[in-house]
Amino acid sequence: MKPKYALNDKVVMKKPHACGTNEWEITRVGVDIKLKCINCGREIMMDRLEFEKKLKKIIGGQNEDV
Repeated sequence: MKPKYALNDKVVMKKPHACGTNEWEITRVGVDIKLKCINCGREIMMDRLEFEKKLKKIIGGQNEDV
């Protein structure tokens, strides 16, 4: 199965970050997903299953035309 998200995609998570935004950029894809907050630049890592549960929608990025 082809993943729905890739490196440098912008995603919206269900809960907002402490800085007030819920938009993130994917900076690493593997067993773990690394996300960078669009507003404050904070980076977090979470496992793929947790990421898929918390993901609300994908809003664009490198594979936007796919």
